[in-house]
Amino acid sequence: MYDHEKFNPADILRKIEQYRITSLCAPPTIFRFLIRKDLTKYDLSSLEYYTIAGEALNPVVYETFLKLTGIKLMEGFGQTEATLIITTFPWIEPKPGSMGIANPLYEVDLIAPDGRSVEAGEQGQIIIRTGDRKPFGLFKEYYRDPELTREVWRDGIYYTGDIAWKDEDGYYWFVCRADDIIKSSGYRIGPFEVESALMTHSAVVECAITGVPDEIRGQIVKATVVLSKEMREKAGEELVKELQDHVKKVTAPYKYPRIIEVVEELPKTISGKIRRVEIRENDEK
Repeated sequence: MYDHEKFNPADILRKIEQYRITSLCAPPTIFRFLIRKDLTKYDLSSLEYYTIAGEALNPVVYETFLKLTGIKLMEGFGQTEATLIITTFPWIEPKPGSMGIANPLYEVDLIAPDGRSVEAGEQGQIIIRTGDRKPFGLFKEYYRDPELTREVWRDGIYYTGDIAWKDEDGYYWFVCRADDIIKSSGYRIGPFEVESALMTHSAVVECAITGVPDEIRGQIVKATVVLSKEMREKAGEELVKELQDHVKKVTAPYKYPRIIEVVEELPKTISGKIRRVEIRENDEK
């Protein structure tokens, strides 16, 4: 483990080269910055396996890293309360942007708000059916919080609080946390899809999509964006319009961010996961 005080992609690359690292596990944030470096300056030939943890991986990061290194990023979905629930096992072919397939340790399902199992291509909450017997690897309870335990684990079902959909091959695709869904003019918009669209623009290093209250639409989409060094000086109304038009072309027009805020960095947890809740709280102030 390399315990850095402040993340510097060049330091990580030097450590890989110095210690001949064979397996690298890191959140997407790390990989988003690594692909901005000139990787040809470092000897990364020892690396055999890359895994993603912490949050969903934007497909453009996967494709770029594969092009630069020839190695496929292997994504998975787990929680503090469990081990890997969904993952890209070494023996299956990864799909860019997909979390992989269900871990056979758990009885994983996707359910609609009315409790029915959803069809392929339909969004639902990721759950684990436990029945009367708790599977190995799943937490026992929240410490001294029986009310919260009952809230997420009841009637033989553990509710993860995460929304996803499954394709016909059994691969799961992350949408967002249930409380991150943006409801705008009757549409339900998942932040991850809009973030992935923005990430395909060369000016964007990373971004976070959140909902902002609006009297007419209920909520509108806001993008908090970190720009590349080359584009920071060009930040202005023209670039904002360009980013908005880009999202309209890549995804549905109604999902484009009506507000774009440029920042130096995004708030993150100690593990590198973007804290959208902090962005929302700051907007409310």
